[in-house]
Amino acid sequence: MAELPSRRPWFGPAAPWTADMHTDGTREFSRIWQGFMTARFTLGLVLLAMQVTLFTSGTSYSKWLVIISLAYFGSTLATGLFGKPLFLGDNFSRHWLRLVGLDVLAFTSLQVLQSNQVNYTPLLALPILLASVLGSLRLALGTAAGVTVLLLGSTWWTQAAGNTDTTLSLLQAALTGVGYFAIAWLANQLASRLASEGLRARSSQAAATLQRQVNALVIGSLPDGVLIVDRLGTVRAANPAALKLLASTPEQRQHLTDLHLEPGWLPLLQMTYTSFEHGLGQEQDVTISHEGQGPLRVHVSTRPTNPQDLGGESLCVLFLQDQRELEARMRTEKLASMGRMSTAVAHEIRNPLAAISQANALLDEDLTDPRHKKLTQMVGQNAQRLGKIVDDILDASRAQPQDGGLHPLQITLNEHVHRICRDWSTQNQCLLRLECHLSGQAIQVQFEGDHLRRILVNLLDNARRFASERPGGIQVQTQGLHAQQATLRVWSEGPPMDQTVERHLFEPFFSSESRSSGLGLYICRQLCEGHGASISYQRSQREVAGSHVEGNDFSVSFVRTVPSAAEEPKDSNPPPWPITTF
Repeated sequence: MAELPSRRPWFGPAAPWTADMHTDGTREFSRIWQGFMTARFTLGLVLLAMQVTLFTSGTSYSKWLVIISLAYFGSTLATGLFGKPLFLGDNFSRHWLRLVGLDVLAFTSLQVLQSNQVNYTPLLALPILLASVLGSLRLALGTAAGVTVLLLGSTWWTQAAGNTDTTLSLLQAALTGVGYFAIAWLANQLASRLASEGLRARSSQAAATLQRQVNALVIGSLPDGVLIVDRLGTVRAANPAALKLLASTPEQRQHLTDLHLEPGWLPLLQMTYTSFEHGLGQEQDVTISHEGQGPLRVHVSTRPTNPQDLGGESLCVLFLQDQRELEARMRTEKLASMGRMSTAVAHEIRNPLAAISQANALLDEDLTDPRHKKLTQMVGQNAQRLGKIVDDILDASRAQPQDGGLHPLQITLNEHVHRICRDWSTQNQCLLRLECHLSGQAIQVQFEGDHLRRILVNLLDNARRFASERPGGIQVQTQGLHAQQATLRVWSEGPPMDQTVERHLFEPFFSSESRSSGLGLYICRQLCEGHGASISYQRSQREVAGSHVEGNDFSVSFVRTVPSAAEEPKDSNPPPWPITTF
């Protein structure tokens, strides 16, 4: 950002327009330059026409006046057409001679050669203004001094040749010179003020532009929706979160310029009118309903702006928050705080629970009545479920490599994945439902076998709850991307997750099901991070029963290690599991 010019003395060397401002193409400087060139061209045309008229009518018999006017007109025309804006600076340079010096010479010559018919001295104010506005104060005063000396000399020369009294003429010339000095000083001060105000305006404009860009970035990245509405209900601005909440279809996005265009936005319009009427912010939970879509509960806060700050225009800012997001956030915070307590409680529950399971097993051995057998079976199933929850809570606190990661283990990814998928499919009776697309390479990764089993079984259990019964409804794929990375992907056919669930997918104690502890994917993430791996989620397509189907795709990226020569596959003996269906 350019700095504002500092205060300078009256007769200092500072100029209103600096060289930097000129090279940057200051529009103010260019307009002033163009104005001076237009004035010089017009004046040259008028002088030429006047001299030609006087010569042809016989009023003037001096051809030199016509020649000087013609030369001056040609010079102004060439400068106006081909000249570029020039900064005259602080010295009498060649630029000064080409502009100011030429004007002074031309007007002085006309004044000397005229025969007391026309007074050309007022025209000398133009070169003084040129030097004052386009140069420094020192250059302006020097030009005025030179013009005054020439004026006094020409007056003395003219009057001396006519043998007349030169006192009054010299006094008139001196008074005119004083006026030229005043014009030079005033014009330079006004030009300096204009340049200073222009620089200050550009600095303010740059600051305002930067502030607008920062505000746009901040508002655009907010997770809450932001709408700016005027008194007529016209939407002046909306961030992406607001578009996502209020306009789920392309047609609604086009209509989100006026809150009157959709009936579902009328509650927002009513809150806006109320805020304008009372001049106070409003806060309310509203329900937005669109035809063919489910109701959306939104928490809305309004803040009316001060009209004096916006040039008399009133605007209202609406902050929108999805109630589902708020509830999910509160639930996550509550479950997180409860999780810290439940970790300690789980240690105390584990031993009594093991005693209950053992006693139930001993009791089941002595029972013969089918009704009693059914009861012990229920006790065993629920004890097993409680044990799984306790294990999840305890595993969340110790989801790290067994040796602390000091000596990373190496496993063959395809062999472990094939074995885990086979055991899981047999245990869960998912025959002809799970497909394994394993890489034909011997992929060595940095991981522990037990931890890989826990991750893959957890992902397969999640997939089984939502996938269809068709063959290929669950697909597992391994792939060696390059020499440093390999991936394991678990894809399952199913509907997309709710956005509020997806956003907190890997957070602890967060689950969309009431019977889940919400620790499964969190433990998977912790295990991956402990081995330098990562886990992510996305929607992707797979081929199921001859057609492409959208599904949920979990991807685990491993750190790949270089296998030994004995472990590299040979072309004559490819691995037995490129594609396996369980």
